[in-house]
Amino acid sequence: MSTLIDHLVTRIRAHRCYHHPLFDHWVQSRPDWQVIGAFFHHMQCTCSASRPGWSFDEGLEQIGAETDTLRAIVASEENHGPHLATMTAFLMNRAARQTICSDVYDQDAVETVMRDCSVKYFGAFPGYDRATGRLKQDRRVSMVYGRRKRTDRESTYRNIGTLIATEIIASGHVFPGELRCLFESGYYGAKRDDPEMEYLFEHAGQDGAEAWHAEKAIAATAKVLDASNEPLIREGAQEILDALAEMWDLLDATLLIPDLADAAA
Repeated sequence: MSTLIDHLVTRIRAHRCYHHPLFDHWVQSRPDWQVIGAFFHHMQCTCSASRPGWSFDEGLEQIGAETDTLRAIVASEENHGPHLATMTAFLMNRAARQTICSDVYDQDAVETVMRDCSVKYFGAFPGYDRATGRLKQDRRVSMVYGRRKRTDRESTYRNIGTLIATEIIASGHVFPGELRCLFESGYYGAKRDDPEMEYLFEHAGQDGAEAWHAEKAIAATAKVLDASNEPLIREGAQEILDALAEMWDLLDATLLIPDLADAAA
């Protein structure tokens, strides 16, 4: 009989979010530079929402759980916003075959271009905030991570579920998908020693940050998971998986599937 942690990990990996086709559609459609900018603008929104630990430490301490894992994961994600912007600028320049971002290390300038790309595709969508470039789907994801501001028992167990689901999805789906799209496809002529691609290669692969995050998150969750809190932890995992799947459905349908149809025509 499988243990509770095995069952939880299996449930996460069975969610449609873990098998979402958007990265396959990327490889097939070879999106233009504006699609790249818009896509990574919203990935940046998700990443920035997932980084703060807020009061999660305090909540973990109140239920007698270890806090080292969260602290380590949060610390390892610090300053990755600039790296993601640099990679996106590099990719936009390569896809456009001209200079879109003259200084790929100017985070503010690059993120302005990324937000402008988002406005082009999503500006007319209901609930879109032009000032931040955020959709209502972005805000839903942010609200799930924002629960880390709460320290009550139920919120803390849900936060544990959200953490383990995030790390399993990132390690098993997001970064393998990005590696396939951005490097293995050969579309952008990227090399492993390109400094502009540091974000991808620091995170992806068996020795990357995300594999380490997932391993540590699973181990930490296993120490607190029992029959009494399993429903709450499962609900926290389900909540972020559903929110991410909704976001990716929209990105896929708006950015990648139209290009896929054009490529097939």
